[in-house]
Amino acid sequence: MSRRAGVSGGGLLVVGLLLAAVVGSFRWLEMPFAALFTATAVEEAGGFVARFFPPDLSAGFLAKVGWAALETLAISLVSTLLAAVGGAVLALPAAGRHGVLARQGARFVLNLLRSVPELVWATLMVLAAGLGPFAGTLALALHTTGVLGRLFAEALENSSPAPADALAGAGAPALATFCYGTLPLVAPQWLAYALYRWEMNIRMAAILGFVGAGGLGAQLYFSLSLFQEAQASTVIIAMLAMAVVVDGASAWLRRRAGA
Repeated sequence: MSRRAGVSGGGLLVVGLLLAAVVGSFRWLEMPFAALFTATAVEEAGGFVARFFPPDLSAGFLAKVGWAALETLAISLVSTLLAAVGGAVLALPAAGRHGVLARQGARFVLNLLRSVPELVWATLMVLAAGLGPFAGTLALALHTTGVLGRLFAEALENSSPAPADALAGAGAPALATFCYGTLPLVAPQWLAYALYRWEMNIRMAAILGFVGAGGLGAQLYFSLSLFQEAQASTVIIAMLAMAVVVDGASAWLRRRAGA
């Protein structure tokens, strides 16, 4: 009974500390939430939203948006493919398949890649490779490699070693042991992780344009910087439509693959 009381008291202490931290954060940040509900604020917000309607549906601008959407889709696809390959390569040593030193080194690299946000990678790649979709592709590929590599490694660690051990005991080489004993067990998970990251990358690819990485984000930044809200509305609608289509395609592919 005393042990349960101690655990309960510890939980209440943690909850109390969290609530105190939340209250302290509100006071420290000095957020003027009350100003959002004044008549002036509501009127200004309504006027701001009204400037985005109706969207610009002129043929010339729709062509620009369509081209930018294709560029965004290409960035997400190529970056996810590169990341899946890089993540698979790093996942093998990260799962302990090549010794302790290789495991620690691979995990350090994966932690480094995913700890840097995509926007920071994009800024660095723009400085290194120049403006355009190439920088956005590299940025997403680097960050996603860290994420997928860690997920792939965990899938390898949780897979049953029995099939691979049986093949190794029969004299099969290491590559055949992995391809026929381990890969079939983790392939559905790997595919599911890769498709999920593709869904996320299609959104991030649209955002990275704000730092000069091409795609719909660059078109949105250009429209907003010139206060062309109607054109910005068209770009936002294109982003939403692309996200919905990619989510549906990813879900369909996962069902087809049994992932």
